[in-house]
Amino acid sequence: MTNDAMSRRRLLRLSGGVGLTLATSSWLEACSAGSVPSTSPATGRASPGPGSAGGSTPASSLTDGSAAGVAVPPGSTTYGPLLEADVNGLRLPAGFTSRVVATSGETVGNTGYAWHPNPDGGAVFSGVDGGWIYVSNSETANGGGGVSMLRFNADGTIGGAGSICRDTSVNCAGGATPWGTWLSCEEMVNGQVWECDPFGVIPATVRPAMGAFAHEAVTVVPSAKALFMTEDAIDGALYRFTPTSYPSLEAGALDVLAQIEGGLTWLPVPDPSGQVAPTRQQVPSAMRFAGGEGITSLGTIVYFTTKFDGRVWAYDVARNALSIVYEPPLMDAVLGPVDNITVRPSGDLYVAEDSGDLQVVLLSGGRVEPVVQVMDVAGREVTGPAFSPDGSRLYFSVQVNPGRTYEVLGPWQ
Repeated sequence: MTNDAMSRRRLLRLSGGVGLTLATSSWLEACSAGSVPSTSPATGRASPGPGSAGGSTPASSLTDGSAAGVAVPPGSTTYGPLLEADVNGLRLPAGFTSRVVATSGETVGNTGYAWHPNPDGGAVFSGVDGGWIYVSNSETANGGGGVSMLRFNADGTIGGAGSICRDTSVNCAGGATPWGTWLSCEEMVNGQVWECDPFGVIPATVRPAMGAFAHEAVTVVPSAKALFMTEDAIDGALYRFTPTSYPSLEAGALDVLAQIEGGLTWLPVPDPSGQVAPTRQQVPSAMRFAGGEGITSLGTIVYFTTKFDGRVWAYDVARNALSIVYEPPLMDAVLGPVDNITVRPSGDLYVAEDSGDLQVVLLSGGRVEPVVQVMDVAGREVTGPAFSPDGSRLYFSVQVNPGRTYEVLGPWQ
């Protein structure tokens, strides 16, 4: 193994809150036991990320390229090759079928509710009597955004639709909470997080304690009683919100991931409201990430994506360890511009593309494999991937004119 190959497997770890140690990231080499799911990157290197303000080290300099992945037989796939496009314009593996469940500006089934424009981040919640709910943001500016929900019966038929948040702006991504609410994030200067009831019974509530900035997405790590958030800026930060009285989000501490003397630590944001200065600029030693996008978590591992360098990251909350799961090769990248991300209980990651080939791509055991591709549309991005409670149905949207929300049914692993 060359020194370059070894360096690609380095994992950042903070030991005792002071010193930074480098260790080989064995979980990036093969399936392994422990708290980290078996997810491995593809080989290759990406262009360096942007520098950071205030003299702190760019996140891209903390590892030397991507970690080497598991040796996978040529042509080996989990689901098989994508077939020709179906009647809905989707390329799917054999054994999968699709349907359009909602179209922007059109009434959803016989619900009487017109689906919102610019569908973006989404999540699935268990409903009543074996049914479920899919929520979807509307990334529309000037107070035209918000969140809608689709309610499915146990047999998969649509049982209802409606608004669960109104009069907000640029609702991009967000995250589901373990206590059954949807956190919708406004991606704009001084954007807020709105806590929404998927059933639409309780009005959406703004959570200013979680900071005012260009929120992209949020995930909850119950064991840490903390929430982690990405910021959509070329020099964006990674934030941690620790509620004063978990799980209430009315008050709490907002911190930013920082690097001091070679070590990783969390430092408080002095003014979460961003009135004095943008939150990402208030801590000079804050790490900079090249356009934070989707974020999700499994156990103590937080996965997030950065669009300007095409990376998928993993942050281990328990060990305060940061690593790169995937970064694209210089040529012929299967996974293009990264965006929303979701994780299965197996540890498999499903990443949606922002433009590019308009795909949903699986990262699993060294494989980088497209599982859905949207054809024949001038779509801006694939958004909101989320699975039904039984894992048999994948929901996602495409921001076209009009926007469409899809369901893909099949033998998902």
